[in-house]
Amino acid sequence: MNLRIAIVNSSSFGKYFPEHLQRLRELGEVQRFDFPVTIDGRSLAEALQGYNVIIASVKPYFTREFFEHKDHTLLIARHGIGVDNIHLPSAQQKGVMVTKVTPWVEREAVAELAVALLLDILRLTHEARQAVYESRWAERARFVGFEIKDKTVGIIGIGNIGSRVAEILRHGFGAHTVAYDPYLDADTIRQRCAEPVELDDLLRQSDIISLNASLNEGNYHMLSHREFGLMKQGVFLINTARGELIDEDALVAALESGKVSAIGMDVVEGEPIDASHRLLKYPNVLIVPHIAAYTRESLRLMGEKVVRDVQCVARGELPEDRVV
Repeated sequence: MNLRIAIVNSSSFGKYFPEHLQRLRELGEVQRFDFPVTIDGRSLAEALQGYNVIIASVKPYFTREFFEHKDHTLLIARHGIGVDNIHLPSAQQKGVMVTKVTPWVEREAVAELAVALLLDILRLTHEARQAVYESRWAERARFVGFEIKDKTVGIIGIGNIGSRVAEILRHGFGAHTVAYDPYLDADTIRQRCAEPVELDDLLRQSDIISLNASLNEGNYHMLSHREFGLMKQGVFLINTARGELIDEDALVAALESGKVSAIGMDVVEGEPIDASHRLLKYPNVLIVPHIAAYTRESLRLMGEKVVRDVQCVARGELPEDRVV
């Protein structure tokens, strides 16, 4: 089968493991594309005419309009575990297979970054580092932080990654972990190192909140003004899931009032952002550019999975971890 393979906005694919690219080139033509994340579906479809395999990053969006105007496509392989940027009903209707990376591949990397962000905002390490670089060592008394031990940590979404965050914080740091996950029963949540609670109770109890939920139509802006109002004064937040889970206006208000002491974010609604973004004016906001899965171990396994998916399609076989 003759494949034409488009790598769309996935700059990390093949960068550290060029053998992944080489294996794809053995299957057909391979071309990289870098589109604006706001590109409309029709324009995206027209730019990718003739490519029957797409390796997709977290953006842009493969909308209903994209599938209406795209010619025959065999496979969209997500170079990641989330598929919220692909309109799955349209893909299914058009007979396009959609695959994703097996969730455990990113588990350690994302969970460890969540903990790293938490440690940073609790102990003010990036601010303290900057003080040293600016010859302000004498100001070290400003950098008094908090410990994780005995704090209540609320995990929103205790699936593949959230469960690992709970394990690390409970067993490694001595935190009390609670979790809200509407898709899991109480016994399963307990098996994943947390006590099950309703969302409002989690928000009221938690000193630290970690967002680890997948994005869907029902939880857009799940943390908005009402939810921030329920949180403890001075709560710490971590988001390594999706920026769209947080209402940014509500977050800004919570930062201004002191309701949120600090937040560490790997994701932002409307990403990528630039230096003019309003959240960056707050010194207690730590944002990194969606790097949670960027470990060499994770990227190697992610690339392997994508290559195997394309190889299966080339052989006329069904790949694993199909979404549709």
